[in-house]
Amino acid sequence: MPILLTTPVSEAAVRALKIGDAVEITGTLFTGRDAVHKYLAKGGQLPPGVDLRGGIIYHCGPVVIKDEAGRWKVVAAGPTTSAREEPYQGDILRRFGVRGVIGKGGMGAKTLAACREVGAVYLHAVGGAAQVLAEHVRNVRGVYFLEEFGSPEAIWEFEVERFPAVVTMDAHGHSLHEQVFAASQAALAARL
Repeated sequence: MPILLTTPVSEAAVRALKIGDAVEITGTLFTGRDAVHKYLAKGGQLPPGVDLRGGIIYHCGPVVIKDEAGRWKVVAAGPTTSAREEPYQGDILRRFGVRGVIGKGGMGAKTLAACREVGAVYLHAVGGAAQVLAEHVRNVRGVYFLEEFGSPEAIWEFEVERFPAVVTMDAHGHSLHEQVFAASQAALAARL
């Protein structure tokens, strides 16, 4: 049974999670990719009204269109590879009080250390399921830096319901990605 998380997420709720836990998120997700991470890491400010404390950043470049009424509609919202954000993620977790990051592929030692320090987790979303994940986006509350960075790199503010993910890096310093890599290396060494 998945663990239900509602944003903003408390530090206690995050520290109760462990690798392998399935979660479903309801509330707000903010997308953020390379341009936004680099901008914020170099001292850039969040737009007025955007508060990441207790929030979750989604490494995602969504496909978004306007409907007949001029409202944004998300048609695809798959995760992007998170490793590109490794140089920036730890600083952003610390500076803005972020409690979670969603992406694919995992992150490195700097992010894992920051997760442990501040009480945050890395959550893995299923790659290749962009349309299915978009179905969990109920509303686009806002878009920021659209002109500056373009649609895939902008910050999209999504209202989500039961958005599925799996904890693969927890706030206790455990990484499922490291465990799988170590097991793979051991199996390879045993065959050589």
